[in-house]
Amino acid sequence: MALSKEQAAFYQQTLEMTRKQITDLNAQIEEELAKVKERLAELQNGKNAAKQIYDGACRILGVENDLEKEEEGSGD
Repeated sequence: MALSKEQAAFYQQTLEMTRKQITDLNAQIEEELAKVKERLAELQNGKNAAKQIYDGACRILGVENDLEKEEEGSGD
């Protein structure tokens, strides 16, 4: 089935519009992923700082750090 010039133009325009839409969506996805990665890094840094404080308190009190055991078992 041959397309008329108008049909071909319509589908060409559709291709161009959807390609741009996909490109824009990919850019938005990358932006959101960057934000998530940054937030995860912030949370991990906070967790690591809290673990150091917890470990120090355990040492001062002379008690075992139960978090170390839990994390060894979980593989974190």
